[in-house]
Parts: sequence; structure tokens; C-alpha cells
Amino acid sequence: MDVLYGLHPVEEAIRAGSRPLDHVAIAREREARRDPRRDPRLDALVNLCRAAKIRVTTEPREQLTRHARTDQHQGVVAFLRERKLLALEDLLDAPVGPSGHRFFLALDGVEDPHNLGALLRSADGAGIDGIILPERRSAPLNATVAKSSAGASEHVRIAQVVNITRALEAMKQRNIWIVGLDERGSPDYDRFDFRQDCCLVLGSEGSGLHDLVKRTCDHLLRIPMAGSVSSLNVSVAGAVVMYEAMRQRRTASLPAPTESKPSKPRKGLGS
Repeated sequence: MDVLYGLHPVEEAIRAGSRPLDHVAIAREREARRDPRRDPRLDALVNLCRAAKIRVTTEPREQLTRHARTDQHQGVVAFLRERKLLALEDLLDAPVGPSGHRFFLALDGVEDPHNLGALLRSADGAGIDGIILPERRSAPLNATVAKSSAGASEHVRIAQVVNITRALEAMKQRNIWIVGLDERGSPDYDRFDFRQDCCLVLGSEGSGLHDLVKRTCDHLLRIPMAGSVSSLNVSVAGAVVMYEAMRQRRTASLPAPTESKPSKPRKGLGS
């Protein structure tokens, strides 16, 4: 059974309803009225659980720390049943969003759970249609990822594939452009037209894209760097590109500005 901790991640899991919660455990010390750690947000969470008919139990704070394997649980730990990830076809066959074009994110070897969580959070904010993760060379979707994503991991649609290269090839057969991010790529990321079906591919924290994945990409883009460091952290780089894609798509869908009637000339002093 998976464990999820923290006020916001647990709240988002309940609201998303993407997978059933077995029960939610809260710190027993909360019941002491003079407890300085008593948080009204925890009271609101308990009410949310009751409204969703989720069982709530109380346990010592130390026991919650053992469940979460950290003391950063904010007095709440949720126990979730196993999450069933989607297949690639589930993402590809889904209806197209309001932009008229699909935008996917594929991660080739992102093994740090904090980076994965940050990417899921950015993907949710940028309106990504789906995320592709490999079975191997990927951080597990655990409580650390959920906490780092601020609960976004419970909202985004995630497919798990055996081989990331074959998955990208299958997407190319569906006329989806495969766009990798590489510090030696060309052109710059803001010169690429994201107003088409495409999949952004990000590599691992240390070595970037694997050679076979890099050769599978239709385009390799780069983020220009003005300082001494040659590249950004993968979660930051991914956010930069995803939001540039969202900017382009939003700009394309905005109506043209209406021409306003010219205002009458105003007489100034001395006229």
C-alpha cells in the first residue's frame, strides 16, 4: 500500500479521486487543544475526508514519522491503494485538448524523486496531455514525488512503458514530433513552433538523453545560457520549455484585438 504525506498532497489526492484511499491517519497530539502545532488546515482536511467517506484514524506523531520515513508529514499520512498507470495508447487515443494540438512529456532516466515531482507539478500547470515514464531508470511514484509535486502527481495522466525509444517511435507513427532538449542542440527552444502535436523528451540529471533516444528525436533544442554553467537542472529546464510551449499555444488561440473607434481630439489648455 502506497503512503502519501503532507497536507496539500493528501488534499489533492482526495479531490482528484484518481485512486481510492484506504484511510487517513492524523497525529493524535492534534486532539490536545493547547497543542501549539494544531493547524486549522488539518481540521479542514478531516472534514474533507468525512465528506468523501474516507476513514480517519489517529496515531502518535512518532508513528506517522515511521510511516512516512520523514518528520515532514505535517501531522497527516494517507494510505493509498496501488496506482494503476496508463498504457501509451491511453494517452494517444484520448480526446485532443482545447489548443487543438497534443503535447506530451517523456522522461528518459529522471531518477531523482524531487526532480520528478517538480516536473509533474510543472506539467500539470502547463497543461501537458500526458507523461511517459520508463519502467527502468525512473524514480518511483512514491510519497517524496507526491510531496515535491504539491499533489500534482495525483492529477496528471501518466503512462509507463517498457522501452522509451519504442514508445517514441510509436508516437512518430501518429505524426507527433519528438523534440529533445540537449545543450548542444539547435535551434534555441523559443525558436521552435510548438503549435503542433509534439512530445518533449528530457534526459537524466547527469548525462542527459541516451544516444539512442537522442537519435530518435526529430529535433534537438537548447536553452541558451548566459553564465558560466552550461545547463539548467532538468526540472527547471523542463518548466522553461513547457511554459514556452503553453505561451505559444495560448497566443495562437487568442482572438485578434478589436479595433476601437478613434477618440475625439481633446482640447488642451490654450487651445
